Amino acid sequence: MPKWIVREADIQGYSPANHEGTVNKRLISSETVGSKYVEVLLGTIESQQGALPHAHPDIEQVVYMISGTADVELEGEQGSMVAGDCCYFPPYKKHVFTVTSKEPARILVIYSPPYEENPAKVIR
Repeated sequence: MPKWIVREADIQGYSPANHEGTVNKRLISSETVGSKYVEVLLGTIESQQGALPHAHPDIEQVVYMISGTADVELEGEQGSMVAGDCCYFPPYKKHVFTVTSKEPARILVIYSPPYEENPAKVIR
């Protein structure tokens, strides 16, 4: 298989900081394909769990809902997401993400530039 194709089954999951009931798999990263300017994660989040309030300085974040439903908050403004919805979190803007479906939600998360689970790249 070409090195630029990544299989979910080949990636080790981890529980990200400032999240509850969440397992992420870093699909596209400097470690997996050598990317420098973008990072793509696949997240699985348990019902009633998710991201606690936080922001990322100098990082844009996109979340695409693959399955499940979630309530989302950005700087106090609230919304709901269903499968097929996509949202955008600008740099420095506090956001919250909570799964509302009975089943776990699956999401695709894109960071630019990469977050890399670096504590210096998050504001709580």
